[in-house]
Amino acid sequence: MRSPTELTTWQKLADHQQEMANIDMKSLFAADPKRAQNYQANAAGWTLDYAKNRANETTMSLLTELVKEAGMEEAIKGMFSGAHINNTEDRSVLHIALRASQAQESLMVDGVNVLAEVRDTLKQMEAFVQQLHSGEWRGHTGKTITDVVSIGIGGSYLGPKVVAEALTPYAQEQIKVHFVANIDGSDITGKLKQVDPETTVFVISSKTFGTLETLSNANAARDWFLSNGGTQEGISKHFAAVSSNVAKAVDFGMAEENIFPMWDWVGGRYSLWSAIGLPVAIAVGMDNFYALLDGAHQMDEHFRSAPLEENLPVIMGALGVWYINFHNAQTHALIPYDHYLRAMPAHIQQLDMESNGKANLLNGDGVETDTGPIIWGGAGTNGQHAYHQLLHQGTRLVPVDFIAPLTSHNPIGEHHTQLFANCLSQSQALMVGKTLAQAEQELKDAGATPEQVAAIAPHKVIKGNRPSNTLLTDKMTPATVGALIALYEHRTFVQGTIWGINSFDQWGVELGKVLGTDIYNRLVSDSDNSALDASTQALIEAFKKAQS
Repeated sequence: MRSPTELTTWQKLADHQQEMANIDMKSLFAADPKRAQNYQANAAGWTLDYAKNRANETTMSLLTELVKEAGMEEAIKGMFSGAHINNTEDRSVLHIALRASQAQESLMVDGVNVLAEVRDTLKQMEAFVQQLHSGEWRGHTGKTITDVVSIGIGGSYLGPKVVAEALTPYAQEQIKVHFVANIDGSDITGKLKQVDPETTVFVISSKTFGTLETLSNANAARDWFLSNGGTQEGISKHFAAVSSNVAKAVDFGMAEENIFPMWDWVGGRYSLWSAIGLPVAIAVGMDNFYALLDGAHQMDEHFRSAPLEENLPVIMGALGVWYINFHNAQTHALIPYDHYLRAMPAHIQQLDMESNGKANLLNGDGVETDTGPIIWGGAGTNGQHAYHQLLHQGTRLVPVDFIAPLTSHNPIGEHHTQLFANCLSQSQALMVGKTLAQAEQELKDAGATPEQVAAIAPHKVIKGNRPSNTLLTDKMTPATVGALIALYEHRTFVQGTIWGINSFDQWGVELGKVLGTDIYNRLVSDSDNSALDASTQALIEAFKKAQS
């Protein structure tokens, strides 16, 4: 795999960036009365308005050419056919198969029809959810289940939590779902105070059933259950697992029929569509979970079949590369104007930064470009009274994705109109800014003296010309939420393909796990730590002293 800097189009884009350096977006709108229509694309219930970007027809044509030259069409075919595109782990990348099982009969990978396995798992999930919702599932004292606590970390936590929260309007009344991830004891302690051991089921999500944080929290939950009237025999009525290590889960006390599979061809950050999404299905019901899968599948089909020029993930991914590599943008902000979607930036942060935070090409050579940006963001309009100041007047270029539904699940007075007005005004303000002349005139109109105008006006100047995308949907539903997350999954893949990196391994995360185990063993023993650096030695001693 060669560096993208060696691609013919890369140099063309570098030259073109010099031509665009002094172009103001307002002039692009003035030159093209149909710019809003021409810079719009639609798929799976979403409309992408990308007109407010530092891009003209030449820019978009070159970006499409770059995507083609980087081999995007072949990469898409490879993913959808089950090719081992995760080259460092020699695995297929098939989160797309998790949402295709209702629309496609088979997908053979290494001699196995993975869609048949997916369908079997969905049926197992259906039975589990039905038992809980109907009251058929009862705890060890005969009481019906009222709460489910999902214990996981990383992709086994963030995706399901974000989706369950996003679909709050569809929550079923029978069961309340809680999430625990942090190894800080305050997390699980707080959750256990909210539930009753006689009416609570814990779902433990860990592929190996050995992830330190997850297993520690699972053991704490089991100890709590046993110390509050539970019995060893009763564990199977209060614990289930999503894991490929069935033996360990059974040893823990779970019934084998309540252990759901995980597959190597699904990375953790892409796994919410699998049995890892069981807490989502419990929270909103299987019908809504199927609708979530269907929405994602619609975006998959769009990604697979739409021309690159009209392809939402391709457009968003290519524009991201345009800013990261040709405008020195170090970060990218996601700002959802929907209260239930407020945690989504954290999920996309993991998805993108764990996928594309890489410094090596597929062949092992070092990269010659910046790769994954820092992803951040939060709920609008809250951010407008906080970090938006930096977006408007800071020294850094920060491309922004604004995400909003046209209608609300909770229409109250003018709330949603005001919310949507704020969303549009922020994208408009980023683009148009405020000139010195405008700032001076505002102050004059307000009665300021000439001295005051001269002193204050420069501080009110906002350069503008800052790019943003706006993603709109009619309403946040299971289908549109599924499509939205799939859109960002594929956008991440597009950028990884352009950069020539593997978006599906995470060796940096693995190093932290290994070292964490080593440090833990040192903290609970009298081991010789002299081989460690002096800082780590001192910190270990400080911890031991505090525990004595």
